[in-house]
Amino acid sequence: MGGDSVVDDVEDDESGIVDIEDLQAHGINASDISKLKQSGIHTVPSLLYATKKKLCKIKGFSETKVEKIVEAGKKMLEPSATGFQTGSEIAEYRKRCIRISTGSKQLDVALNGGFQTMSVNEVYGEFRCGKTQMAHTMAVICQLPREMGGAEGKVAWIDTEGTFRPERIAEIAERFGVDGQQAQDNIMVARAYNSEIQCEMLETLAQNFATNQYRLLIIDSLISLFKTDYVGRGELQERQSTISLFMRRAAQMADEFNLVVFITNQVMSDPGASALFAGVDGRKPAGGHAVAHASTTRLLLRKGRGEERVAKIIDSPDCPEREATYIITTGGINDPNAL
Repeated sequence: MGGDSVVDDVEDDESGIVDIEDLQAHGINASDISKLKQSGIHTVPSLLYATKKKLCKIKGFSETKVEKIVEAGKKMLEPSATGFQTGSEIAEYRKRCIRISTGSKQLDVALNGGFQTMSVNEVYGEFRCGKTQMAHTMAVICQLPREMGGAEGKVAWIDTEGTFRPERIAEIAERFGVDGQQAQDNIMVARAYNSEIQCEMLETLAQNFATNQYRLLIIDSLISLFKTDYVGRGELQERQSTISLFMRRAAQMADEFNLVVFITNQVMSDPGASALFAGVDGRKPAGGHAVAHASTTRLLLRKGRGEERVAKIIDSPDCPEREATYIITTGGINDPNAL
């Protein structure tokens, strides 16, 4: 990554991203397109992901106008946005997927090559298991060439606990022979202080992702602000509904913008779990079904012997349940025999 950043050379024609401005050629005026952008909708797929109920809330948008705009969007993306596709067509679309290394060869093997774009990936575990360290490691690796396990892309990071450390990025970059400041420059970080800001930040990032320069979105951590902003059983339903909407939007972005969405999550005690489910040790991820159903791949991280940590694949559509051992080093996540 010497000289110009590897993430600057992007082939827009291969991205599959359809800019919202293209609606002008289909009879939608510039003023309405501007209003869509102000509402965080920068691409045609994002328009079609949005509910008509949400679109009708945009100032000056009637039901008739919304229907006209949505129909124009559907015509642009036929047939993929308007009907079924064959398995072969979906296979062709998914050829764009890229796997980003975790920094540990053992864990990469367990994940069939690393975390995959177009997916939401959740890692959960107790403190000092390496969740945030894995996020820092992947934030550097994402920028590397593909032959080094990277995705040649930039990184967006929503920090809810104040745990992002630029000095860690510099240390990990040194391991991979990358300029530390350049690695830091390719990571956009925002600190969220409440759950409303956290949700707004996700929408704000749509404009960045529409450039097709980003391949990794890190949310560290997912639940902490929701837990403090929604307290007690009386607010539980609203909390879970808001988390569901957040996760759904993250999943949409992963698919549309070819991103790895990497989410860290906390664990909560579940004393009855060991008696009910074989192999469960009484720890379960926070967020309940709202997080579970939206996560493509889920990993439980736990402490092992000595300095070792263990990652166990709990759920994944293309990886069997298995474990891998790793350690946390100055250069980030690595294999136990690396030192």
